[in-house]
Amino acid sequence: MIRRFGQQPHPRRKYIVRPGAYAILPLGRSLLLTFQSQPEPEFQLPGGGIDAGESPIQALHREVHEETGWKISAPRRLGAFRRFTYMPEYDLWAEKICHIFVARPSLRLGDPVEQDHSVAWMPPKDAAAAVYNDGDRAFLERYFC
Repeated sequence: MIRRFGQQPHPRRKYIVRPGAYAILPLGRSLLLTFQSQPEPEFQLPGGGIDAGESPIQALHREVHEETGWKISAPRRLGAFRRFTYMPEYDLWAEKICHIFVARPSLRLGDPVEQDHSVAWMPPKDAAAAVYNDGDRAFLERYFC
């Protein structure tokens, strides 16, 4: 069973399963995060949903590029967690299955192409305190401790 973080699912609410791939991206003494300003301002591990016909690794490369403008190399899977949440940008309740990887930011291609996203570089300890969800925080703390 995959560990759950955050709220328990409401027994009378229908949740759509949404798998996604997310990355811990260390470079030097900092981590590359994404800051999403809308719908709620929050720091996140770069990544997102896995589209139909796409592998988690393909999604990871695509999402990191869209949200940060960076190309990555050497992705390695660390594990997964799930959380139940409302996704206002899609107007749906989701059971998010979050596959977590570590990879190396290898080439900055430009600015993020994803609307309302910007890049944030932080020391690992600050990044763990800044990310908005407990699952991301747990993987950051486990990776760096």
